[in-house]
Order: sequence, then structure tokens, then C-alpha cells
Amino acid sequence: MRRGYGLAPLALAALLAGCVAGPDYHVPERAAVNAPGAQGKFDAAKGGGVFADAPLPDHWWRLYRDATLDALVAEALAANTDLRAADANLRAATAVVDQALAGRTVQTSVDAGVALARPYGTELPTTGETTYSATIGGALPLDLAGRIRRAIEASRADAEAVAAVRDQVRVTVAATATRAYLAACAANLRIAAAQRVIHIQRQTYDATRRLEKGGRGTAFDTTRARAAVEQSEALVPPLLAARQAALYQLATLAGKPPADYPRAVEGCAALPAIAGPLPVGDGAALLRRRPDVRAAERRLAAATARIGVATASFYPQVSFGGSIGYTGPLKGLGEHEDFNFSLGPLLSWSFPNRRIVRAQIAQAGAAADGALATFDGTVLGALRDVETALAAYARGRDQVAALRRARDSAATATAQADKLFRFGRGDFLNLLSAQATLANAEASLAAAQAGVADTQAQLFLALGGGWQADETSAEATPKP
Repeated sequence: MRRGYGLAPLALAALLAGCVAGPDYHVPERAAVNAPGAQGKFDAAKGGGVFADAPLPDHWWRLYRDATLDALVAEALAANTDLRAADANLRAATAVVDQALAGRTVQTSVDAGVALARPYGTELPTTGETTYSATIGGALPLDLAGRIRRAIEASRADAEAVAAVRDQVRVTVAATATRAYLAACAANLRIAAAQRVIHIQRQTYDATRRLEKGGRGTAFDTTRARAAVEQSEALVPPLLAARQAALYQLATLAGKPPADYPRAVEGCAALPAIAGPLPVGDGAALLRRRPDVRAAERRLAAATARIGVATASFYPQVSFGGSIGYTGPLKGLGEHEDFNFSLGPLLSWSFPNRRIVRAQIAQAGAAADGALATFDGTVLGALRDVETALAAYARGRDQVAALRRARDSAATATAQADKLFRFGRGDFLNLLSAQATLANAEASLAAAQAGVADTQAQLFLALGGGWQADETSAEATPKP
């Protein structure tokens, strides 16, 4: 080897030293996350005293101060099958990072072989000569163009995106368990409301039967009273089915068969509520907290790093390597002339087809543009989800207040109609009409209260809390 040629890779290495191909990542200034309107207070949370600017607690379901709910969420977070799959995906992504990191360490190789050589074309019997060879080599990549560094950067960003996706699963599991618990309690609330109406209607039915037997009433009145009872009783079976569906969901969220649903929840007598304004924070805190926003941002970072991986193809790959080997018969193993040794810089460069490389860079750039668009869309969608949930919750509370007043008025009217009928001063049809109005008011109020409870859980889901682990959940979560 000529000395000048041997120094060429070193000269090239010196020229490339400190160069890292591709753009350094930062969130673009034009990204939606940087818009002033995305950072401030939520529009639907202004005024009214329903919401507070206080930060959202990490474990928001504890605001209900319900030990049963706390236990159900903890159990779901410990054993949920979707979370187990998300944990496995994160372990796989972490292994990819380890693989990328290994690319900048010494790469070793071992080659060995044996060959039998015999003369050809002679009539004399010959045994031939057996030759053995063995080589041990190693190379340390210098990564002067930054290909490996960008690949590591991309794999780390990918792993962080997978971790954020796992966090999103935790958010969903916690919110779904809470909603299922609230749904079971809400079904009991609606059943109780229906039974109160049925009790009133049964009293009327019994009264009409007595009046009919005493000659003061008619069979027609008795039939109409019985029909009102039966109509209200028909509302109960669907509510029982809804409660059972919620109980089955709680079981499967905790990784159990539906038949092993929590029996204690079956008799939930009151709908849990949060006292005082709901803590919702602001847009800046939301965008830092929401796992789907963090995942989209990390995917943008990974896509940006891959532009550097593609750009590095313009440059040669330089490494410093060496090898030692032996080639010859075993009888010459101790003779130094059969050994070979090499040490020095190595250059590998498939001289790039610039059109191909530029096309690869263009593909990576387009992928980064697409990742930015997805990031912007995720940010805007997160803000829309929260604003929508805030408005729905606030207006739902207003609806509950109005329906409660309507129910109270209907109850008063029913009592008045019943009194007039019993004293013979009112028409039976007026009584049935008043009771039907009360039944509708009771059902509507209970349904609205259930809707507000569910909207409240949906709001917390939109706010993206609940993925943070604490000591209790960390102990319950299976270790990889």
C-alpha cells in the first residue's frame, strides 16, 4: 500500500470531523402548539364558577373521594390487557434504541475455514495438503457524518413516542373504569327514580280499584291506572341491562371474565360527585400533559432525525479497524510468516447516485412535513376536545338544575291532583296526566344527572390526566 493513499481516509476524516448530517430538531415556530390561543385559558371555562384554573391532579378520580372507585382504577391499571400490550411495545422500542446505540461500538468478527488442496491431472496418488485459516477482526465506526447519531436520535424519539402511547392507554383505562363505575351508579339512580314513580302510580291504582269496588269508580279508570304502572315498570329492565353492562366492563378492564364483576358496585346507591369547581388548568399545561400530543411531537422529532440519516448517504463511512489471522497448515502454526496483521483506517463508500440520495432526502423531508401536520392536528384536536367537554359539562349542569325545578313542580302538581281526585273535586284524567308528567320529569332528571357524570369523566379524559404512576400503581404494575 502506498503511504499517500493510506493517509487519504484520515485526511477525509479530518475534513468531516464535527459534521452531523441533516437539520437539528426543534419544534417549528409555525407549529400550532406555539399559537397564543393554544397556551392560555380555555374559552369555555371562563366565568360561571364551574371551573378552576388550578392544575389538574395527576390522579383526578381521587377528587370523587370514593374508596371503591380508587380501588377499581388501581386494579384496572395493574391488570388491563391493553396496558400489558402497551408495555410490551415499549420494551420492543427500547430494544431498538439499544440496537442503535450498539452501532457506535466496536464491531467484531471471527472467520475460520479449512481447505484441502490436491494436484489435478497426475496419475500419482497424492494425499493433498490441508490448509487452515482463522481471522479475528474489529472496527470502530467513527461516524464522522453523523449517520449513527441521527439513527440513535430517531430511535430514541420513536421509543419516547411509544412511551407516550402507553401513557395514553393508561389515561383511557383510568377514564373508562371511572365512566363504567359512574354508569353503574347512574343506572341505579335512574332505577330508583323509576321506582319512586311506580310507587306513586301503584297507590293510585290501588285507590281506583277500591273506588271501583265501592261503586264510585269505573273499570276504565282502573285499567288506565294499571297501564300507567306497567308503562313505568317497562323502563326498569333496560336500566338493569345498562348497569350489568357497566359491571361487565369493570371486570374486563381489570383482566377478569365478565362473570367476576365487582358485586359491591352492583348496589351503588348514590352517584359520586366532586364538590366545588373542577380544576382544569390552561392550554399550555394541557399540551404538555396530553400523551397523544407528546407522541405526535416525538414522531416529528424522529422524522426530522431521519432526514439526517438520509443525508449522511452523501458521505463515506469511516472506521478504524484491525485484524489478526493465520493461514497455512497446522505444522506451520508457529511460523510467523503464516500470520497476518492489519491496523488502520477503513473507508466504505458506495459512491452515491446523487439522484437516489436526493430522492431519499426528499422522502424523509416529506415524512417530516406530514409528521408536523399530524402534530398540528393533534394539538388542535386536543384543544377542541377540551373546549367541547367543558361546554357540555357546564350546559349539562344547567339542564340538571332546570329539570330539578321541573321535577319539583311536577311532584307538587301530582300531589294536588291526587288530593282533588280523592275528594271528588278533580278528574281522574288530570291525575293520570300529572303522574305522567312527574314520571317524565323524574326520568329526564335522572338521565341528565347520569349524563353530567359521564361528561365529567369525558372532560378529565380530554384533559389527559391519569398516566402518571405513583407508588401504589408502580407496585401493582407488572415489571417487564
